[in-house]
Amino acid sequence: MNTLLVTSTEAGTGKTAVALALARLATERGADVGYMKPKGTRLESNVGKTLDADPMLARELLGLDAEMHELEPVVYSPTFVEGAIRGREDPAELRSRVQEAFDGLAEDKDLMVVEGADDLATGGIVDLTDPEVAELLDAEVVVLSKYGEPSDVDDVLAAADNLGDRCAGVVFNAVQDAVYDDVETDVAPFLDGRDVPVLGVLPQDADLAGVTVADLATELGADVLTEDGAGTGERVERFLVGAMSGEAALSHFRRTKDAAVITGGDRADVQTAALDAPGVTCLVLTGGHRPSGAVLGKAAENDVPVLSVQSDTLTTVERAEELVRGGRVRDERTVDRMQELLYDHADVDALLD
Repeated sequence: MNTLLVTSTEAGTGKTAVALALARLATERGADVGYMKPKGTRLESNVGKTLDADPMLARELLGLDAEMHELEPVVYSPTFVEGAIRGREDPAELRSRVQEAFDGLAEDKDLMVVEGADDLATGGIVDLTDPEVAELLDAEVVVLSKYGEPSDVDDVLAAADNLGDRCAGVVFNAVQDAVYDDVETDVAPFLDGRDVPVLGVLPQDADLAGVTVADLATELGADVLTEDGAGTGERVERFLVGAMSGEAALSHFRRTKDAAVITGGDRADVQTAALDAPGVTCLVLTGGHRPSGAVLGKAAENDVPVLSVQSDTLTTVERAEELVRGGRVRDERTVDRMQELLYDHADVDALLD
């Protein structure tokens, strides 16, 4: 049996999508594949119990019948971290728990895909960093990274050095067109020369960028004020704060695209300016204020959803930006698209073998 751990240099690299896509690609090749995320870090509440959303998605998409406590043996919540710092957790017992869960999940499997944390340092307080998990489970490791500038290579080299001989290579994800050729012609040969194989360079994909308006509404706990759900399937890649005058706002909004404008629910001038800008995907109104009928009418006419939240503008912006940075995977469509990207732009044979 082979074990592949997928880790990353930072949050938002598409780690879950890549891990699940690789698992499904292996399944399509006839392998019996298992999945595990030793440290549950993307936490949601489910019937009173805190669970990681990634193993929940994996169980659904991979048709697994394992229990959640096996798929995520350590719930790495803020409460857990505080307890560990105060000496309430035994690292040796936690490692045994992870090993026991892994052994059960790996029985009769050809491949185990293990999803790591958002970076290699998470878990250090209980001796369960991704390099330590890889050693514990005898796993090869693939490092996911984004690339925006040459200094990002430092993070890749640091990760490879930390992982040692267990590092199988790196996959760059969501690489923008402007730097794609640089990665293939300069970065990849350089890393190959440092014994860090580049196993894939995946281009940025419009279908995977940002979040849908519907997801944004769910995460913010927003009320959708426009009818029929028109425009809620559109994607948001950036956020603009409407804190200036209406005239200045219009000039600003017209220079962007795929943006959500976040502004006070009582700022009719900014709301109107946003609705006049073709690149604004939705309006997020803060403070629990309901806009005028004229604003709602114009929004409906332009198919621009209007969301209303109770929180203030600063809090709303922070939550919204965290959602986009998190690169959250939500459905089978996302994993399907990642399978296509890996097939077209990565060495799948090397990744799975």
